[in-house]
Amino acid sequence: MNDSDTKYYSTISKEPIVGAISASAAFLIWGFSPIYFKILRVVPAFEILMHRVIWSFVLLLPLILISGQWNEFKTVIKSYRTMIILTVSTILVAANWFLFIWAINNNQILQTSLGYYINPLVNVLLGMVFLKERLNPAKSVAVIIAGLGVLYLTVHYGKLPWISLTLAVTFAFYGLIRKVAPVNALVGLTVETMILSLPALGYLIYLDTAGMGSIFRMSVRIDILLICTVFVTAPPLLLFTIGARKIHLVTLGILQYIAPSCTFLLAVFIYNEPFTSIQVWTFGMIWFALIIYSIDSVREYRKR
Repeated sequence: MNDSDTKYYSTISKEPIVGAISASAAFLIWGFSPIYFKILRVVPAFEILMHRVIWSFVLLLPLILISGQWNEFKTVIKSYRTMIILTVSTILVAANWFLFIWAINNNQILQTSLGYYINPLVNVLLGMVFLKERLNPAKSVAVIIAGLGVLYLTVHYGKLPWISLTLAVTFAFYGLIRKVAPVNALVGLTVETMILSLPALGYLIYLDTAGMGSIFRMSVRIDILLICTVFVTAPPLLLFTIGARKIHLVTLGILQYIAPSCTFLLAVFIYNEPFTSIQVWTFGMIWFALIIYSIDSVREYRKR
């Protein structure tokens, strides 16, 4: 084996490690992001969302130029069909971001954790309904157990855990739509933030002229935090994209539990949200369902 072969195989062997580190970093950022938004709780959730959109677009557009994807970006915005698809995905991700921020600022971090634990199982259901994927017995059992967990929580509290379900469903549909959109992650996110930027800027100008805006009115610290919301938006997505390209989908699926696990720990041990026996049973059933789902995914991958 010559030197070029050695370098080639060395690069190949390092790719899964780089991918796992990148994906884990993305999920850790998302998992600990409630700390960031808790600091910003003096600012209304919708206003935080508007800043998150605008500053993300300001960062992402130069990245498109630097990465040499400007032609692809122009092609996407000229495609009527792709723009329709991305407009729908924009509405879904904006709703998901807004509800996530609102839930954190209203002491509902535990519900966000439950929502993102449920998300993989909602993905399975959407795959079955829209992509005609078939559920094997193990995955069917996992979905049923998770459904029973949500039903148990609903019966005892007398209402659906709507925050958890809305987060899971909006993100699952967002993933489904982006799966069929002919655009990569960076260009797609740039277009999505571009679509929202104009109305977001208009809303922030309205708040400022009405004397209700937060930026440049509260403190320099709040100003910096609002501008830096971009760093809990764009970098983790880019890290996630790097990871997704270098590791197997099964590995990525298991790593994604890092984020809701972090938010769960924050909710219970840092922010002291109530964790009753009812929630113990619900989370226990969801975790059990995810264990079945993960083991079956690994088994299927090995068989292939």
